[in-house]
Amino acid sequence: MSWCFPERWPCRLSADRGQAAAENGFSPQANAKPLEGAQHPDRDAQFRYINDQVKGHQADGEPVVSVDTKKKEVVGEFKNAGRQWRPAGEPVRLDVHDFPGGALGKALPYGIYDLAADTGWVNVGTDHDSAAFAVESISCWWGGQGRLDYPQARRLLITADAGGSNGYGIRAFKTELAAFAARTGLAVTVCHMPPGTSEWNRVEHRLFSAITMNWRGRPLNSHEVVVQSIAATTTRTGLTVHAELDTGACPTGVKVSDAELNAVPVTGHAFHGDWNYTVVRHEAPLDTG
Repeated sequence: MSWCFPERWPCRLSADRGQAAAENGFSPQANAKPLEGAQHPDRDAQFRYINDQVKGHQADGEPVVSVDTKKKEVVGEFKNAGRQWRPAGEPVRLDVHDFPGGALGKALPYGIYDLAADTGWVNVGTDHDSAAFAVESISCWWGGQGRLDYPQARRLLITADAGGSNGYGIRAFKTELAAFAARTGLAVTVCHMPPGTSEWNRVEHRLFSAITMNWRGRPLNSHEVVVQSIAATTTRTGLTVHAELDTGACPTGVKVSDAELNAVPVTGHAFHGDWNYTVVRHEAPLDTG
């Protein structure tokens, strides 16, 4: 037995349903994400605290940076969202299927955004997004740019997300920062964004959003293209970006014992010491604001 259906029936049904929906006040709409869920009771107070810390450091001429890891990018002949200007009828031709097996690796852009200078430094890793990679990226920025822009600096303020490789609960992040403080002699203060508010971190909308706009529609088919596209990012407000490739190994799952953590010269601030803390060299004076 064979079944035969008029070819126009599905289209006719779809059109009829669409017309009926429109007549009843409906229209095609994409999903929206306005719901943040329950917010932490100290969210606003933490925002005010971060703002006070930023103002205090900047008033003293001390550097303030916002840090985070941008979304991991798969490198290869894969479609990149957005459009770019090209001759009419000549789109970039890519593989039909984005199979992971065709990838040439991954790119992990870790960004450091200097709030006062409106400059970005992006360290593009190829291994893992770990605490070691996060602090190594900050160290690269300091050695290549920060110490030149702030030769008299004694303190560094970092604003970071609550989670990820630089989260407030990551023990390895604190031990790595202690090593960084010992090398540089800086008192490093970290203020974490309240949980669920990462989009308010300056690096997101001052640096990463500009990078995404700059490489939209351009296939990221090599690590060199990733680095060059990031470095070519500018904005009308004057943003400039430095980018470099980091092929070093960054192991994950590093365990930090209670004894190792207790040896870290870190002091929590009076307000939310878990979110706000300062790491110093043992002989350096502590300034918790």
